[in-house]
Amino acid sequence: MQRDHRVNRRQFVRTATAGAALFTIVPRTALASADAPGANDKLNIAGVGVGGQGWGVLQQFRNENIVALCDVDDQRAGAAFEALPDARRFRDFRKMFDEMESQIDAVVVGTPDHTHAVICMEAMKRKKHVFCEKPLAHTIHEIRRLMDTARESGVVTQLGNQGHSSPSIRMFCEWIWDGAIGQVQEVHACCDAFRDVYSQIRNLPKRDERPEVPGHLDWDLWLGPAAHRAYHPMYVPWNWRGWTPFGTGCIGDWICHVVDPVFWALDLGSPESVQAEADGYDPVEHADVYPPGTAITFEFAAKGERGPVKLVWFDGDRRPPHPKDLEADRNPPGIGAVVMGDQGTITYGSHGAGGVRLVPEAKMQEYQTPEPSLPRVPGHYADWINAIRENRPAGSDFSYGGPLTELGLLGMIAVRMAGTKLVWDGPNMRFTNNDEANHWVSPPVRSGWEI
Repeated sequence: MQRDHRVNRRQFVRTATAGAALFTIVPRTALASADAPGANDKLNIAGVGVGGQGWGVLQQFRNENIVALCDVDDQRAGAAFEALPDARRFRDFRKMFDEMESQIDAVVVGTPDHTHAVICMEAMKRKKHVFCEKPLAHTIHEIRRLMDTARESGVVTQLGNQGHSSPSIRMFCEWIWDGAIGQVQEVHACCDAFRDVYSQIRNLPKRDERPEVPGHLDWDLWLGPAAHRAYHPMYVPWNWRGWTPFGTGCIGDWICHVVDPVFWALDLGSPESVQAEADGYDPVEHADVYPPGTAITFEFAAKGERGPVKLVWFDGDRRPPHPKDLEADRNPPGIGAVVMGDQGTITYGSHGAGGVRLVPEAKMQEYQTPEPSLPRVPGHYADWINAIRENRPAGSDFSYGGPLTELGLLGMIAVRMAGTKLVWDGPNMRFTNNDEANHWVSPPVRSGWEI
């Protein structure tokens, strides 16, 4: 496959300065929001959603000034509160911004999927740089609004698909552009993680139960834009991922990690169509939850020098077929992808094409890998911080992470219409053959939580 020089130049500009080492930090003085600080300035960072993954991400920025911690669950946020006693504490991010707007330069968002957009939007409107965990948003409408606002506000954004800053994803791109497997025709992406989390069908009868809301949790704030429903511990703090009013299922949770390498290397963009097969799933009876297994097919038109590409996503109980080029005694990745070209096959794992290999192994041993052509970066978190200081886009900013997330959300809509091929008009943000599916492009939210 000939190298897509347009893609390479675009990505090179986005990452060309990202290889610098981390700066030596000394305390900062005043900094105007969304302006590039000096090399010796610390950023004032606020964390929204600081339990679990949010706390794990926020800890990567301990060399900066973490000035505010916001979480609707005091117990879940306990470790962050204890570790950072000088940071101000909030439950409502809106109050945090109102009281500390001039003291915050950047925000780390680690809340459940359904509240990403409203928090990111508020931050960007106030000219705060944003690091948001994946997926970027809960609906396609939200993604497009966030992309527009990021561009208009001029802030530096980064999606939490950490593998995008890895050496292995760059190596994968370079192999594809070098023609290691010829023209890529089909990709099988998969994830078999946390099956009991992503499929919550067994818990549907519990929706009628009414347990007491624990005192450490503000349930109404946790719901945010979602329609009101009674509290239940089956939703928080973890299993919300399998409930469609809050999470985006397995595909939404993992596509930004697993599909990222081919999305970049092949410049996939928006698909022409999407169709889902869902095992043990009734779209009406089970509308609140994600299936126990899916196979979701995306069709991408030819673009530039590459031909059309079919991408099939498998998760849960649905597993991809054994690749024809992979040795019989070796298994395909449980989380990762098989990339098939007209001259060979590449397999890789999650988070930036980890463990990327040509198969069979004999072909890997024969392959003369190309010289690196993409700049290497010091890490995903450092890339965002450096991008703020250098006043440039980060490697997986919302202009890249938004369309990548959109694939997962298209897959979620296809699951709701399981068995129906949906024809997608990306530029106009609508399905051309199914009005019911279009409802889920921009579903209503609770009054007062619009973006």
